[in-house]
Amino acid sequence: MNFNRRSFFRLGVGGALLLDPTRLLGQGVSTHTAKPLARPAPSGRPFNSHFVDVAAAAGLDAPVIYGDEQSKKYIVESTGCGCAFIDYDNDGWMDLFVLTGTRLAGAPDGTTNRLYKNNRDGTFTDVTEKAGLHWLGWACGVSIGDYNNDGFDDIFCTNFGQNTLYRNNGDGTFTDVTKAAGLWNDQQRFGAGCTFVDYNRDGHLDLFVSNYVRFSFENAAAPGDNPNCRWKGVPVECGPRGLATGKHSLYRNNGDGTFTDVTQQAGISRVTPTYGMTVVAADFDEDGWQDIYVACDSTPSLLFMNNHDGTFREEGVIRGVALSDDGMEQAGMGVGVGDYDLDGHLDIFKTHFADDANILYHNDGKGNFEDATGSSRLGVETRYVCWGAGIVDLDNDGLPDLFMVTGHVYPQVERTLPQYPHKTPRALFRNLGKGVFEELTEEAGPGVAAAHCSRGCAFGDFDNDGDVDILIINLNEPPSLLRNDLGGKSNWIKVKLEGTKSNRSAIGARVLVHYGGKTQAQAVLSQSSFYSCNDPRLHFGLGNSTAADIDVYWPSGLHETFKQVKVNRLITIKEGSA
Repeated sequence: MNFNRRSFFRLGVGGALLLDPTRLLGQGVSTHTAKPLARPAPSGRPFNSHFVDVAAAAGLDAPVIYGDEQSKKYIVESTGCGCAFIDYDNDGWMDLFVLTGTRLAGAPDGTTNRLYKNNRDGTFTDVTEKAGLHWLGWACGVSIGDYNNDGFDDIFCTNFGQNTLYRNNGDGTFTDVTKAAGLWNDQQRFGAGCTFVDYNRDGHLDLFVSNYVRFSFENAAAPGDNPNCRWKGVPVECGPRGLATGKHSLYRNNGDGTFTDVTQQAGISRVTPTYGMTVVAADFDEDGWQDIYVACDSTPSLLFMNNHDGTFREEGVIRGVALSDDGMEQAGMGVGVGDYDLDGHLDIFKTHFADDANILYHNDGKGNFEDATGSSRLGVETRYVCWGAGIVDLDNDGLPDLFMVTGHVYPQVERTLPQYPHKTPRALFRNLGKGVFEELTEEAGPGVAAAHCSRGCAFGDFDNDGDVDILIINLNEPPSLLRNDLGGKSNWIKVKLEGTKSNRSAIGARVLVHYGGKTQAQAVLSQSSFYSCNDPRLHFGLGNSTAADIDVYWPSGLHETFKQVKVNRLITIKEGSA
């Protein structure tokens, strides 16, 4: 970073360092911009992954309704929602959960969040009504985890209005237990990111929720009413700047099916409020305790470091993941977590607005990050508004790639400024090794090149064929399901964890896989991408390696090692079972 990080702080109560809001006031309402880097010549290397959108053939034909198709009057219509892979019936095949929104004038009949059961033949059946998950409103984020440790994954959804906790009853149905669990809030909120996280290592999943803005239809300004309601001279929906920031919350799991709000006790409320979006919980400094990263729009992103005593300290700026490399706020939206350079540490990939670079942060293993956007060549792409993202090995060559979905927030702008289309293609950066990437579009198949206005995406192997497929939210269209038709003979391994002393879902576990002289780190996450949740089975491409060693660092603090594990199979590891 080439600015003075200390200048962004002031001393708070007890000598704590807090962000100095006076440093944020004079920076205007324009988003950060960055000129694209020059594109190098193509490598010419073959890419064996080929993506085809099979959503229609798979039975995913219901559109994701979200605001007006031609223009957006309010920010609520623009942000969109996420999706999730979830094996809700424990049959070993990943089912799909797809969120949706509504419209100001009312949604079409049949609009609802949807649960699709995997039929194990490439198709899905809509079981929403049978499962008790019918819901209509402005849905935003989703996190998956077994909060009551009964062996069945539960669902938490953030919404504009009230958030919802669905308990999995273990018989194919769910029950809304929001009020009974103590998660109902009397005040309307704009819920955004959310994640289950066992922050105190007691074996029970706690819950962190970010809130985006404080908004009401009654008091909302109209497009063009003030400078926060115009973009490049075009009247657009207002915000987030000009709107009050949201407040983030931490809920402790009491172990009896209920939660207690510990936001103040844990130190979360002491941080300057931000426009919070996607939330990711992982052990970034490798001390055995989960930290919490919040991508924030137009305000500094937050990194809450775990103090091991039930409290957190916020260190996003001094650890290098809060601002751009020139010290400016960005439109932080989606977050991918993985190990792109195979050094055994969890790196961060964060997506931003058009005319700005998406950022790749390199982790030194102690939770300190350096901006690798330039050296990785990720900065060649600045054309799109980017959302859901992942650090995932799409071609099983043992080198994790970068993937993100795109789509503008202002559909009306295209009519005046055609260089900013509403629907745009997905972006895939294949890993060339040594920390360098190259962008591929047509080479990766029609599922990547197709233009949509997308938001959340989730990564998982829906057909259990040993590669990573992608579920994508498209606003006012059916979702996309990109099947990975992988060529070549690269090997792979999947790791499924089951906690005993740790939480049953093993959320927060960190896994190192050693293969061919390389080491790759991954973590079991409850939310990442944009408001979404991936397949909990960690997928490692291995290239030509025919065996792998596995280290598992459980949330409880237990460390287990497994030697010379055979490849091309799913390995299930139960904590402490050897």
